[in-house]
Amino acid sequence: MGRKVNVIGVGMVKFAKPGQSEDYNVMAAKAIKAALADGSVEYGDVEQAVAGYVFGDSTCGQRAVYDVGLTGIPVYNVNNNCSTGSSALMLAKQMVEGGIVECALAVGFEQRQKGALGSAWNDRPNPLELHVKMMNDAQGFTSAPPAAQMFGGAGREYRWKYGAKRETFAKVNVKARQHAAKNPYALFRDPLSVEEILASPEVFDPLTRYQCCPPTCGAAAAIVCSDDFAKKKGISNPVYIAGQTMRTDYGTSFSDSMIKMVGFDMAKNAAQAVYEESGVGPEDVDVVELHDCFTTNEILTYEALGLCGEGEAEKFIEDGDNTYGGKFVTNPSGGLLSKGHPLGATGLAQCTELVWHLRGQAEDRQVEGARVALQHNLGLGGGAVVTMNRCDGGMSGREENRNRRRPEAGAGPPSGAAPGHPWEAARRHHRELDRHRLPENHDRRGGAARRAFEGRSAAPFSEPGRLARWGDRAPGR
Repeated sequence: MGRKVNVIGVGMVKFAKPGQSEDYNVMAAKAIKAALADGSVEYGDVEQAVAGYVFGDSTCGQRAVYDVGLTGIPVYNVNNNCSTGSSALMLAKQMVEGGIVECALAVGFEQRQKGALGSAWNDRPNPLELHVKMMNDAQGFTSAPPAAQMFGGAGREYRWKYGAKRETFAKVNVKARQHAAKNPYALFRDPLSVEEILASPEVFDPLTRYQCCPPTCGAAAAIVCSDDFAKKKGISNPVYIAGQTMRTDYGTSFSDSMIKMVGFDMAKNAAQAVYEESGVGPEDVDVVELHDCFTTNEILTYEALGLCGEGEAEKFIEDGDNTYGGKFVTNPSGGLLSKGHPLGATGLAQCTELVWHLRGQAEDRQVEGARVALQHNLGLGGGAVVTMNRCDGGMSGREENRNRRRPEAGAGPPSGAAPGHPWEAARRHHRELDRHRLPENHDRRGGAARRAFEGRSAAPFSEPGRLARWGDRAPGR
């Protein structure tokens, strides 16, 4: 085990729609300055920086931090799809943990263009080609956005397997909007009903428009440090990272399950490793920020993290155990669905939200007495980063509830629980599955739509005299 790593400063900007945000370097600089001020740290104290983003030219990280200071420190640029922000945080944490530095900065940002995610390169293998091949074999390929096909297909498999209703998926975003209404940093704060969500245009069954996170621009940052550095700055009892790990794809990701292809096993194994490292299990958690890029993935992640047993997410939602007054408060920020999803910033925005709760600074959305916080950040391609944050500021106000949730001593896994996962409850009897409906644009042959995604038929970028692919933002210095 390395040194204890504290999160002493966090900051973010309010997320915005593409075309309505400031440039990435401006947003990033604001988030960094907010984190520095929050931790009472000068930029000159930062010894190394890790910058995460997905869409942009090389060295955007340098361009972002140069607007804060020019101190000559190493700046590392990270791109790990939607888990980029947490990947940057993990690298900064390892620098401190390993004794390389006393204080490090992690910043994530994204200046998105309008439209669904797609490939920017058409002259080389697509990094998701294994995922696309598996999906095409399992369900075909349509003209719907590829990510929606993947997570929608996982949702359909869940319905086939467990008999979940469409309304259950919609209720995830009802909850997200209710939480976001109290978050001034959230992009979408107006309430939605189940009926409104289901009536919105279908994207890929069972997903409708209001069940897909919006393309978003934004930035967030965190300052991590050693105990010695925190003491030098007069910071007592800081939030610290009790456990953190990343898992990438297993062979099961490319077998015959859409659920596993979108990261279930990555998340499950990462969570188990973090529970072992931190010495606490899901029953100890007060507040959770998880990767709800689509409503289907929030449901899958409840089970992957062990918040409920496999096949039990529908009851978990019906019982209100995913919100205030229940067993866990999940995504009090509003999550990706309502707060927004600027890919490089998402993981650090999740970190920011959880730090605020552990300090008691989350204002109207504060989870009472929160002392243990769980974070899950997922990227296809793939990577799942799970983090356990703690603040040992005395007895949690929810300790009694956590004790109530703990399994009896010596109790083994119930019948039907997944092997190796002691927190999962037995699967419940499944209700009769309602008729499944394929979307009108379904095409089992896949051909043209798949090739379009892979970029094989796209015209190459050929504007004369330009070295950069991104003409809508500030170039590197």
